[in-house]
Amino acid sequence: MAQDKTLTCRDCGADFVFTASEQDFFAEKGFTNEPGRCPSCRAARKQNNGRGGYQQREMHPATCAACGVETQVPFRPSNDRPVYCRDCFSQNNRRY
Repeated sequence: MAQDKTLTCRDCGADFVFTASEQDFFAEKGFTNEPGRCPSCRAARKQNNGRGGYQQREMHPATCAACGVETQVPFRPSNDRPVYCRDCFSQNNRRY
């Protein structure tokens, strides 16, 4: 029978208990490694889809083809297609 273990979270450094029932569950699922993160860090990581934290998108400067305002877009604009600011894009893509 497994016994509770105290582990240290690799993200926040806090100690957490890896209970005997959790160890049994891990063994039942075939997991061979102990958890490296505490429950709150695991939940935060899961909420971020496993990315390990919020990652800012790289934004690129552009000029709106409709109104001429300077804006930022999440892709590298090319000269062969028009780029629109958020407002102009929303107005041009409404579905009736």
